[in-house]
Formats: sequence, C-alpha cells, structure tokens
Amino acid sequence: MFSALSGSVALLGLVVSSTVGAVQQSFSVGANAFASYDAGLFSPMEDMNLLSTAEFTTLSHPFFPKYNVRIKKSDFCDGTVGAFTGYIDIEARHLFFYFFESRSEPDKDDVIFWTNGGPGCSSSVGLFMELGPCRVNDVHNVTFNPYSWNEKANIFFIDQPIGVGFSYADHGEAVGTTEEGAKDIAAFVAIFFEHFSSFKGRPFHMAGESYGGRYVPAFASAVYDQNAKLVAADMTPINLVSAMIGNGCTDLKTMIPSYYEMQCQPKSVAPVVDVSACVLTKQSLARCEKWLQAACYDTTDAINCQAAATFCSAAVEAPLWSAGYNPYDLTMPCTREELYDSLCYPVTKKIGSFLDRSDIRKTIGVDPSLTANFSTCNGDVTRQFRFNLDQFFPSQLYIGALLERGVRVLIYVGANDWICNWVGNERMTLELEWTGQNEFVSKPLRDWKIGDRAVGVTRSAGPLTFATIAGAGHMAPYDKGEESLELVKRWLANEQL
Repeated sequence: MFSALSGSVALLGLVVSSTVGAVQQSFSVGANAFASYDAGLFSPMEDMNLLSTAEFTTLSHPFFPKYNVRIKKSDFCDGTVGAFTGYIDIEARHLFFYFFESRSEPDKDDVIFWTNGGPGCSSSVGLFMELGPCRVNDVHNVTFNPYSWNEKANIFFIDQPIGVGFSYADHGEAVGTTEEGAKDIAAFVAIFFEHFSSFKGRPFHMAGESYGGRYVPAFASAVYDQNAKLVAADMTPINLVSAMIGNGCTDLKTMIPSYYEMQCQPKSVAPVVDVSACVLTKQSLARCEKWLQAACYDTTDAINCQAAATFCSAAVEAPLWSAGYNPYDLTMPCTREELYDSLCYPVTKKIGSFLDRSDIRKTIGVDPSLTANFSTCNGDVTRQFRFNLDQFFPSQLYIGALLERGVRVLIYVGANDWICNWVGNERMTLELEWTGQNEFVSKPLRDWKIGDRAVGVTRSAGPLTFATIAGAGHMAPYDKGEESLELVKRWLANEQL
C-alpha cells in the first residue's frame, strides 16, 4: 500500500522535517573481519534441510560483524515445498522474513526478494493475499495458491523496516529512510547466499509493490554496490539480474498530475469525479506542481514542502475521496471508513487474525515478546518516513543507474489502480534519463497476450520493460493471478512479453 501526500489515505503522516532523504551509507568492514574470513574461520551452513523446526539456527559471517540471521524450518502455507522463517538481527534491531522454495526446481531456479510498501506495511499482504504460496481467506481457512510466484522461483518475503509486521527493536530504535534500510537488506542477502552456497550465482531479482517503487531501486543499488566489497574480500558477488516494481510510486512529480487524468479522463475507466470538481482540480494542478518543485525538490524547506503537499492533496486527491471510490481499484466503491479500517479489502483484517493465532506464531517463530495484535501497517513508521520527506527522493535516478549497469528493470501496473497508476508510471519510464531513452520512447505500446487473449499493453527497449495488466488494481497478483504469474515467468526466462 502507499499514501502519496499529507492528508491523502489511511497511512500518511505529516511532512515536518528539514531533511530530504539521506545519503546512502557505505558498508564498512573492520580489519578483524577480513582477518577472520581469510583465516578460514567461516563455516557455511550449506544445507537448508539441516535446519530445525523446533528452534532457530543462528548464522553469522565475519564480513558482517554486526549482523546475524536466525532461521528455522516452518513447514506451513504451501505444503509442497520447504518453508523457512526467521529474523535478521542487526544488534538491537530484528527484521522478520519468510522464505519458500520453488515448486519447480528449487536447486536451480532463480531467487526473488519481495517487499510490500506503505511505507510501513507488512509483506504478509503480498504473501497471504497476492503472490505467496497460500491465500488466507479467513482465520482458519487457508487455501493453496496455484498462481504463486514460487511456481518458478525461490522467494523471500520480508517485513521491513523495523516496526513493520513481526519486525521489532529492543530499545526503540527506528529506521526513517529507505537508504538506511537498504544496507541492512544488502547485508542479509549476502549472509544468506554465503551460508547456503547452492544459491550462489543464481539470478537474483529484487521486487516490490507500491512504496516498493521507492524501496526496490535503492535496495537493488545497495546490493549492486556491495558486490565490489564482496569481490575484494574473495567472496561471491550476488548475481543481481533485475528489479521488478509493481504498481510503484517512484517519482511523485510524474505521478501527481496523473491523479487528475485517472479520475477525470477515461484512462482506464469512465471519469469517476464530477465535472465541477475536475475543473477546479485542473485549475489548481499547475500551482500544485510548481509549489512542490520549489519546496520539496529545489530546496529542503520542509515546512513549506508540507504546506505544498497539503495543498496538492486538497486540490488533486480529495475529489476522489469525496466520490467514494477505492483508490487501489477505481472499479470498486470504498468509503473513507472502510479505507481506514481495512484498506478497502476486508481480507487484510482476516490475515491479521490468522497471524494472531498462537499456533501460527509458534510455528513461524514469532518472538514471544510480541504480544500485541498483528497490524497490517504501522502508522508510526509511515510518519517517520514522512518526517524525513523520504517519498520525495527521486528514486528513478537509481533505476537509470541500474539500467546503465545492465540490470533489467520491469515496471508493471494493474490498469485500474489510482494511487500508483499506469499513467504516472508510463510517464516516469518515458522521462527516465539513460542511454536507451530514445529507443524506449520510440517504441509504441503494443498488446501482450496469453494465447490469443490480450491481457495488457507493453513497451520495451534493452533492459527496460513497461507493462500493464488489464482488469487489475493496485494488488495486481490478487486481482489477476494467472496474468501476473505469466508476466513474471516470462520475465524470469528473459522472454519477450
């Protein structure tokens, strides 16, 4: 899930900080770590089948002295493949993750990393509602998902940053920017691959949804940059092949004007906002864009940026709330009360109830200190990111840099989404500065098909692909499981859509 501006949707928070984003912190390793590693003191775990179902096994690596990974077998959800859960421990901070082996060839298939957005929403939404091996329909009703992405890949789901889902900190520590979180993710990936060496060299894909449009470019860049340090230490680099962003909000400058287009023009559905409101929005849009540019991008005037965001929300977004439509799917009604209660999807509350079951928590190894009811999204985390103006960081710059280094990037969008819609995403890809920009822009949109059935449109040049999924909303794998899985399978196989 994602909330764009102050005053927009359930998880927003106020923009009140005087800093924009953060400079990505380099990963430093002490001399003792190098000495220990060179001395052959590291013993990899190697075989995941040796892990216990009763207790955690702790993995460490001398190259990452501040990090440990606790992991255990947690045979649940799929039933046909190995399932594992655990924590990434960064001193007093602990990130919870799930890992499922591929249903096809787990010893050969690619590896996918998945995160949901928010910022502050748990990847349990992706796991139990969208693309995971099982669907939670009710507290005691869990069914096999035939369209899970582990059909052809091994896959991680992670609750990040600290405070999201079952992730927690011992002493109130918090992560407030995407770049802070990126170095933890990069370290975890390296430790996992070092211990379970059968995954070394496998194609690795970083994927996410919604605010994942901000997360994934930064996380993938951190993994890529860390590779140079791994090579210098005679370790195997991560074979980062691609980044996949589903219904992402990567660049607010291209997304905000698209809100007007999606609600007032027949871009995916007939206009859902009345004529008078559309006229007022159109009149205000230029002022909104100019103010955001001046206050949120050209300077770091956080108070003025907050004011600009509040104005834009009232002028551009508020008409949709008044119209009573689901911001994640314009074909569905949704009241403000339903939005705040369940994000317009009652199944999210059922997932929470499922994860509150004591037997489930015991099976997956949730820390016993976490006694509060499960929350799909954490508003405190959202507010901290908003406080730091994290959503205004131009994450498309990471995408351009990854493309220049041969990392493939897939931008896919459920066509009925409003909050991180296809119009804004297409505009972002067309305006993206990289050496293949002219070729990409010159390509027309064309249908992509399953058999003879058109299921969306696509444009591709070199390592960059843009694609829509017709009839899907913000959580495209939930709405169109077959089409989403087919898209991913073709992407993993590097086949043209």
